Amino acid sequence: MLNFFLLILIYSGIYALMAMGQNIITGYGGMLSLTQAGFFAIGSYVTAILTTQAGWSFWATLPVAFLVSALFGLLIGLPTLRLKGDYLAIATLGFGEIVRNVLNNWDSLTNGPMGIQRIPMPVILGFTINPYKKYAFLVMVIVFVIIAYILFQRLARSRMGRALAAVREDEIAAQSMGINITKYKVYAFILGASVAGIAGSLQATFTLSVTPGTYTFMVSVMVLCMVVLGGMGNFKASILGAFIIQFISYFPQLTGLSSVIPPQFKQILFGLILVVMMIWRPQGILGREATRYRKRAVTPTGGEQ
Repeated sequence: MLNFFLLILIYSGIYALMAMGQNIITGYGGMLSLTQAGFFAIGSYVTAILTTQAGWSFWATLPVAFLVSALFGLLIGLPTLRLKGDYLAIATLGFGEIVRNVLNNWDSLTNGPMGIQRIPMPVILGFTINPYKKYAFLVMVIVFVIIAYILFQRLARSRMGRALAAVREDEIAAQSMGINITKYKVYAFILGASVAGIAGSLQATFTLSVTPGTYTFMVSVMVLCMVVLGGMGNFKASILGAFIIQFISYFPQLTGLSSVIPPQFKQILFGLILVVMMIWRPQGILGREATRYRKRAVTPTGGEQ
């Protein structure tokens, strides 16, 4: 039972990274994106290919996964940001499916449907972080989540965070105030994609294998549910939502009811969560976080203290 609970915590941490990336796109930028599964897959396969075929260490693949995912975030962000609402969601969903199909059919690089096996375990200071002994891997995931949370919190209080919040509330008003809407939306896509790529790298080293069937549309829906459930515009809520959704996902196995509850029930449940939250508590469990800015005292001479 303890081993299974550690598994839930590890996946909660990995998905919390993606949820925070989704939150910067949807919660702050106000863009309905369903493409986190595609960026997640890119990060996983970058790490899998470089470690198994080029002999790189896990730590060396992390910046590459970050940059490649960010590049694809830029490439998908620029042409699709002319779209809004449902049209943007459909376009980003299409990108995720394209990524999965490319991975499924590029046999020479990705080994097609068979995927890539025997991914090396991460090593730090001579210590091998064995995913089968979950405590060390959980600590590593928690460190990544804390670093991402601190960086995103600082970002939310920065000029970019304020600009994204303004764009989310009223694009016309934001543009009239001199905010470059396209630039900040693309930045949001790049950040959301890059952190999903890091999550993908962690996923690859945890499972020690990758297959295209892992990165389906339901992964993007699950991540969106985490953000909506916890509260959009709140990174603590994204982490909470990730834990709740993962706990719900593994609840049948945890309670021994997997033979009674069909696998399709999870998909129905995610849709139900979205509908119920939108009707009864659209702000999510924790709601949007109120951003506080430090007030600066102005001296009689006009300077700041």
